[in-house]
Amino acid sequence: MYSGMTVEVLNTDAEGRLLLADALAFAKKYDPELVLDFATLTGAAARAIGKEGIVVMGTAGDEWMHELKQAGNRTHERLVEFPLWDEYADHIKSDIADINNIGKGEAGAISAGKFLERFIEGYPWVHFDIAGPAYLTAPDSYRGKGGTGTTVRLTYDFLKSKV
Repeated sequence: MYSGMTVEVLNTDAEGRLLLADALAFAKKYDPELVLDFATLTGAAARAIGKEGIVVMGTAGDEWMHELKQAGNRTHERLVEFPLWDEYADHIKSDIADINNIGKGEAGAISAGKFLERFIEGYPWVHFDIAGPAYLTAPDSYRGKGGTGTTVRLTYDFLKSKV
């Protein structure tokens, strides 16, 4: 990986997190105030909360998370924060590399978050797993069928509040 970490690839269908991890490691070069990433990372997030919300997790402090949740509530792109407790690191342990690219059968969205967290160094970060609301098979509320552009309104509202 870009960071020098080694990864045991147990599932080639979880390739997106490898690219995202490299991008997150590269971001350190720019000494960012905050990094937000958005990805349809796991079906586990969609199974956990459906299309009605967006799973978030990260290293950003409570103030950042609170502001993002407020923006999500204002735009009806609601956020559900999943924990990145230390115990979840066991889910991605490898016998032959620094980490695995997938975790156990349970807590799949959190395992993916723990994977990404290993590439964050020196800046606050929030990961949005948009797998549930990113693409709808039928119209829902103000969102039509197909790609929804989820988190665009939330991100705009959040950034507008920072000016």
